[in-house]
Amino acid sequence: MTQVTQAPARVQTGSFLTLHYRLSGPAGDVINTFAGKPATLSLGTGELSPAMEQRLLGLHEGARTAFDIPAGEAFGERNPAMVQWVARKLLREMGDPDAQYQVGDVVEFPAPHGMGSYAGAVQQVRNDADGDSVLFDFNHPLAGQPVTFEVHLIGVL
Repeated sequence: MTQVTQAPARVQTGSFLTLHYRLSGPAGDVINTFAGKPATLSLGTGELSPAMEQRLLGLHEGARTAFDIPAGEAFGERNPAMVQWVARKLLREMGDPDAQYQVGDVVEFPAPHGMGSYAGAVQQVRNDADGDSVLFDFNHPLAGQPVTFEVHLIGVL
């Protein structure tokens, strides 16, 4: 009787993945699933940045590895135009009218036309003669920074 052994599945565009991963920058971890439930995602749908997806291509199921991604490649360069003041009036209309904002808070906003959402980190809160508003940074927290992308591929379909 001949026994056929199948090679582990390899990641390709469109693969459905179950994995643990950690994204960290100079200040430490931003995302780390190793201590909890693994993530599931489909490669090529924008759930990971193109730079990270590219590094996964060709890896086999069960692989454990880490990649050092140069500054700006994983999430682009920081864009000063993505730091914007938002009037509290608009914040009340878009969400909880009683919300209190503190520096460091991350706030989710609905994307135009109901197509998902995006997040901004509170940089400053202003309640003065210039207006009642909040300064948000809509850049990814790791934009313009080197990133370490550690991964353990649990399953590849």
